[in-house]
Amino acid sequence: QVELVESGGGLVQAGGSLGLSCAASGRTVSTYAMAWFRQGPGKEREVVGFIYWYGGSTNYADSVKGRFIISRDKIADTLYLQMNSLKPEDTAVYYCALRRTPSDIRALADTGAYDYWGQGTQVTVSS
Repeated sequence: QVELVESGGGLVQAGGSLGLSCAASGRTVSTYAMAWFRQGPGKEREVVGFIYWYGGSTNYADSVKGRFIISRDKIADTLYLQMNSLKPEDTAVYYCALRRTPSDIRALADTGAYDYWGQGTQVTVSS
């Protein structure tokens, strides 16, 4: 079983930056892609972006494009999310997720595409 543990959440002022990490531990499984999702108050969980684990290419939601950067360390089995120019509407619980097998790119924006999830970390952006 794989365990994903997020860290790095907190409170930040609008315009500031924050970095999140997601460490994978437990029995080693193949990884096709990992993603960051978020769920704001009263909202559905939505994709922030995802990264192909071996190639490293990334895709982002329009709402964060140009402000957020997803990266990974394959040796450390860790996923990162660097968030810049934060806005109050970025306030949410942020989750990392892992998919083991190949998938169509359109599916990777869907919560149902992922096999493992972290517990979430709160990010609050004050105005």
